[in-house]
Amino acid sequence: MSGNKQRLMRLYERLNDAGRDSLLDYAEFLVARHVQDRTETIPAEPNPAPRPAGETVIAAIRRLRAGYPMLNTEALLNDVSALMAQHTMQGRPADEIIDDLETLFDQHYQQHSGS
Repeated sequence: MSGNKQRLMRLYERLNDAGRDSLLDYAEFLVARHVQDRTETIPAEPNPAPRPAGETVIAAIRRLRAGYPMLNTEALLNDVSALMAQHTMQGRPADEIIDDLETLFDQHYQQHSGS
């Protein structure tokens, strides 16, 4: 196993269950930005699902990515990562982060559509 894989495994093992879930969800987010099937029809208009009560930050990222499939996830990555860090490392409440994520995705859509 490479050094990076070993390091990742050590970090994973040090996390509690919630931390492990967050790490895996974030890894899935990163993978998705590299493994997008460009042959599928991507809608021109966003259609995010309604925000459920008690939604987690990771679930919100998934919901918004699904609702805004026309956006380049690479362009969103830095901002999404910064918000995720504010939540996980600084303890900023999930509701505030999700509000900011919704605004962020909408702003990127406005830029994408030229509005």
